[in-house]
Amino acid sequence: EAEVPFQLAEHSFCFFFGLEWFARFMSFKFKINGLRDGWFVFDSILVFMMVLETWILTLVMLVTGSGSTGGLGNASILRMARLARLSRMARMARLLRVMPELMILIKGIATATRSVF
Repeated sequence: EAEVPFQLAEHSFCFFFGLEWFARFMSFKFKINGLRDGWFVFDSILVFMMVLETWILTLVMLVTGSGSTGGLGNASILRMARLARLSRMARMARLLRVMPELMILIKGIATATRSVF
């Protein structure tokens, strides 16, 4: 029911995060070690939920002919899982705490960007 630019953005992010997950998965020499990495397991759950919501649930709704409030009941509960994606931002905050020089660079880029626009 969303407008086309929003749908395109949703599918683009889903594809990008799936590609990022695949690259990280392929970086493990022994694939079973992915289960030992807590962040990888967490990202796997997030990507799975995103693919489920973006592609699989949408496909099921199209095939069954139901709307967002139709045959599958209240599908908006899955949208609450999107909040878990915000925890990815916590990783960035942790990185900025460990590397304060990175924050200085980001502030400098932001200051330089203001002079361009």
